[in-house]
Amino acid sequence: QTSSSHLVISDFIDTIRPPFQFIVGVTALSGCLVTLLLVLSVFSTQDSRKRPAFCLNIIAISTAVVLSILSGITSGRAILYPFSPTGEGIYIATIFFALFPPVFYDSILLTRLLALYPINVTPRSTFFKIFIFPICIKCGRLIVLSLYLCEFVQSTKLLQSLEQHAQATWFRNPYITAEWAMQILDNLYSVSIFLYNFHARTSKMKYPGHIGRRIRQIVFISVANFILPLSLNIAQIVCITTSHSFAMGTMVLLTNNYVSVIGVLCATIWFSGTEWIRDTKRTTVAGALQQCSSQEKAEHFIAFRPGSDEISGHAQQSPWLSKADRHALGHCGCFQGLNRYNNPA
Repeated sequence: QTSSSHLVISDFIDTIRPPFQFIVGVTALSGCLVTLLLVLSVFSTQDSRKRPAFCLNIIAISTAVVLSILSGITSGRAILYPFSPTGEGIYIATIFFALFPPVFYDSILLTRLLALYPINVTPRSTFFKIFIFPICIKCGRLIVLSLYLCEFVQSTKLLQSLEQHAQATWFRNPYITAEWAMQILDNLYSVSIFLYNFHARTSKMKYPGHIGRRIRQIVFISVANFILPLSLNIAQIVCITTSHSFAMGTMVLLTNNYVSVIGVLCATIWFSGTEWIRDTKRTTVAGALQQCSSQEKAEHFIAFRPGSDEISGHAQQSPWLSKADRHALGHCGCFQGLNRYNNPA
């Protein structure tokens, strides 16, 4: 009886281990997203909030948060109610939000090409040649994912548990493997076109030190946003073609989703942070200039009024100033400041 009890406990632990790992991993990654969202809100300016990139980032974060909620519900029910399976609708929604949003995340990175090829300036033929490949490959990714989701929904009617559903449609699935391969080609094309044209337009120009550093930072961010998702894409393909473990592949898939959102968000935060610093400096300089202008006006007001030839904090009697005005100016320190201005220590 003792051995059978240990066996039951061991089976239960093995059953809840994958959903527990999902909850821990998704919670940590979601915490990073929330923190970065707060940073983006603090450092964003009014102008940056009106740009499409800011709105797209908010949508991406909201989508990732929805994925976290659905993953938490699915994994939490698997732990708390192991004998009460999750509803089919919730599980299909979780699969949808895990597979389809990466197409949207990659489209956000594709908008960087619009900085090099503005719609109002670029000829239509050039614009068509550049964007026809990524648009077609994204449409292909959506079609492949839709076919996989239809196959998954049909298989749920024949199997008993959600784990069997996932295992039956996971290992060496041609649809998912093809979609991840197209994702690599999509990201490779976008980054290659961006870096090539960016280098071609900036290599022949000489910039001051701070502009050169900014250009290198842009290149570094673009490469980082490609290298990390590319590594995880390769890991996904390796997992789906060599391992039957649905849990391991799903964990890599979720990590890739959050890394993609975090990469795009960090790039936006960097640009918003530089704009925030520039606007802060501009506001500080404008305030200082305004203060100097106000002090200069006070100097001219006192200097050109008769009866105020002695500026020592207490003006002499003047027909231009009433008693209340002289009292107020004395308390606000205008005469003292002018005294220091005329008689510097």
